[in-house]
Amino acid sequence: MENNTEVTEFILLGLTNVPELQVPLFVMFTFIYLISVVGNLGIIILILLDFRLHTPMYFFLSNLSLVDFCYSTAVTPKVMAGFLVGDKVISYNACAAQMFFFAAFATVENFLLASMAYDRYAAVCKPLHYTTTMTPGVCARLAIGSYVYSFLNASVHTRDTFSLSFCMSNLVHHFFCDVPAVMALSCSDRHISEQILIFVASFNIFSALLVILISYLFICVTILKMHSSSGYQKALSTCASHLTAVSIFYGTAIFMYSQPSSSHSMDTDKIASVFYTMVIPMLNPLVYSLRNKEVKNAFKKVVEKAKLSLGFTC
Repeated sequence: MENNTEVTEFILLGLTNVPELQVPLFVMFTFIYLISVVGNLGIIILILLDFRLHTPMYFFLSNLSLVDFCYSTAVTPKVMAGFLVGDKVISYNACAAQMFFFAAFATVENFLLASMAYDRYAAVCKPLHYTTTMTPGVCARLAIGSYVYSFLNASVHTRDTFSLSFCMSNLVHHFFCDVPAVMALSCSDRHISEQILIFVASFNIFSALLVILISYLFICVTILKMHSSSGYQKALSTCASHLTAVSIFYGTAIFMYSQPSSSHSMDTDKIASVFYTMVIPMLNPLVYSLRNKEVKNAFKKVVEKAKLSLGFTC
């Protein structure tokens, strides 16, 4: 990456400078991050340990949990350090790395949610052909394609942002190095860069969302044609968790990245970003575990095995 800037570090202004709020916010975000880490890593371990969860649905869910853990970890520890010790300085390269990994994993989640919608479509609408439609090879290609495209996409945005000149201010009006917040500091013409960001982000979001909407349109039609109440309930329970995760993710993503920086309110963006970077990675494992009988049963079996191995009786 060519460095055309006089700035060697950035200062993250964070969520607030009120001293009385630093410790309570540190405690709150630490709690959120711990739940996120335990929940997402727990989902991955459960899926690895229980062979009955070695299906396409849980393959994508384990990848979703990995991605949630990764992009939350790219942001939250630095925010916690800012609250605890007031360390709000981030080096030029560390800022670029944070931007890259957050953008990459957030984009992976975008396409994983689309892949999961297609998987639910195949399970509900074409159950007899499900095993031949969602083969391990197809699942692997969908996942690998999501990672490869997303990392290339993040590389473009990060390089485009840091090829701009930063010669006036290094105060980032955000709690992490997000693309719009850093790009707003540039003293060079950023109009083209902003247009590229809006176009690519909109394409990523709405192409995946289109796949999800079409998939659920077919699912709804299939459910309405069902005469069995048990089949109706099973189809709804299969899709409910995914629909909840989709609604949370895309509602925030569309608000954040599909508008020019001139129309952004920094304070509003910060609030939305807290939800996007910290709350969603915490909610996803809760949504999928609390609403999913197979995950709850797998967790009970792991607990029972742990008790037996420690010499306890159930």
